[in-house]
Amino acid sequence: MTDDPFLAHRGLLFTVAYELLGSAADADDVVQETWLRWAEVDQAVVREPRAYLVRIATRQALNRLRTVSRRREEYVGEWLPEPLLTSPDVADDVELAESVSIAMLTVLETLGPTERAVLVLHEVFAVPYDDIAEAVGKSTAAVRQIAHRAREHVAARRPRAAVSREEQQEVVDRFLAAVTGGDVHSLLDVLAPDVVVVADSGGLAPAARRPVVGRERVANALSRFAAFAPDVEITTPLVNGTVAARIDAGGEFDTAITFVVEGGRISRMYAMRNPHKLGRLDEVAELRR
Repeated sequence: MTDDPFLAHRGLLFTVAYELLGSAADADDVVQETWLRWAEVDQAVVREPRAYLVRIATRQALNRLRTVSRRREEYVGEWLPEPLLTSPDVADDVELAESVSIAMLTVLETLGPTERAVLVLHEVFAVPYDDIAEAVGKSTAAVRQIAHRAREHVAARRPRAAVSREEQQEVVDRFLAAVTGGDVHSLLDVLAPDVVVVADSGGLAPAARRPVVGRERVANALSRFAAFAPDVEITTPLVNGTVAARIDAGGEFDTAITFVVEGGRISRMYAMRNPHKLGRLDEVAELRR
């Protein structure tokens, strides 16, 4: 392992920034800004480089989060986090996989910047409350209260139970077979009654501007896909720690879909169609805790 603390913790810093921002490009910028500030300090007097670097990255991410939140208010249609191609190691780390899943990141979007930072740093990266307080500019007592509220908020909205990668794969395979085969009965069987589909195109590709809710409506929207199946290649990579679907149509990367599986059925789907958000799915992202 490298002697340079920044290089040793670069993957961690990227992961912290990505979980706070939901954007790999913005997370890259935060990591770069963290490096610039790290280069300016007398590193010999820094007793805990990991904690120091996480603190810098958190502050930079919070500054950027407040800026990008205004930009997202003007986004065309639904905004979803940028998907990342992930390794089996990420999928095997259940807590990390859940924390970077598109489902969880969309829940984190409903928190305020400070709440999001407190929850992510403590629950995912085990940062002590005292260190978080210094990073976010609050007292330790206030941070504890913020963490409690944020946990309750997320608990009411997160998927109810984690499932194994094998079950994810089995359910996703059933779904894709039904869609490409035009088997409406099997499609209805693999979808939860109250399934929700959220699509993100940024206005740059055809997609529903609002979530599609309900098994019949979702099945109806997907039934048209079978007609294009001969020209489509579908693979099931690991995206954000879970089994996903990558759709290449006519040799061009078209859509990435991640799924929430509950009780053997798909309860949520997140379809990324904005071409500007698909660039990170050709190279495995380095996500670390």
